[in-house]
Amino acid sequence: MSVEPEISLERALEVATGLADWAARTIRRAGASAPVDEVREKDGPADIVTDTDELVERHVREVLGEAFPAHGIVGEEYGVTEGAANAPHWVVDPVDGTTNFAHGIGWCSFSLGLAAPDGTPLVGVVADPWRGERFSAVRGGGARLNGRPVRAAAHTGLTGHVFLTEWAAHAHWPGMDALLAELAARHCTVRVMGSTALSLAQVAAGRAVATAIGEFHHVDGLPALLIATEAGAVALPELPVYDQPLLLAAPGVAAEAAELLRRARS
Repeated sequence: MSVEPEISLERALEVATGLADWAARTIRRAGASAPVDEVREKDGPADIVTDTDELVERHVREVLGEAFPAHGIVGEEYGVTEGAANAPHWVVDPVDGTTNFAHGIGWCSFSLGLAAPDGTPLVGVVADPWRGERFSAVRGGGARLNGRPVRAAAHTGLTGHVFLTEWAAHAHWPGMDALLAELAARHCTVRVMGSTALSLAQVAAGRAVATAIGEFHHVDGLPALLIATEAGAVALPELPVYDQPLLLAAPGVAAEAAELLRRARS
């Protein structure tokens, strides 16, 4: 992993935290009169964008550009801005869970993270505007929720606990139906909430015993992946490539959950 020596991860976290708090206020204010106006399709009826998505990402890019002019930025709405050679890059999803947000369902998030040139996550922040929660982590420094340390659950089995997943956009991902059947047979309750970042973050908080994502995207998944692993969760694989599945699980259930996912996808 190569990081410019002058980069302060504490400074990066400070800027990211400030942006997360601003974004949470902006999203909550805009969603107060939901259903939200100015909803437009991107790649289809189940892939939408709102004025708030674009407003938040533009502001984030402006602040990051001033604070870290050498860094690259990869965003959900405005794509890739190349940084200097061997510089870190930021990943941002301004409203992760736009469909929920646009329809007045209070479960979406703001996700922002810093990654090393090789993709290793260094800083991650996920903000929940509706519950006033901000998850954060710096690599090697543990995970926090509103400033307090959090840890993944200590459970040793899936039975009786909550397992989260997300659609691949609007569709089931390969193996999802078989996995749901396996979990149901173990009396493990499944929820599909509608925000990848928040679903992954629930593992960090010890609320969900595991989360499986059929198609991992770095803009909404990388910050929460860092937060969860810093909270002690197991990530399989440790750092997925784009569109590869990801399993995040509490340590005591990781082997069981991984075997169920393997069988479901075989």
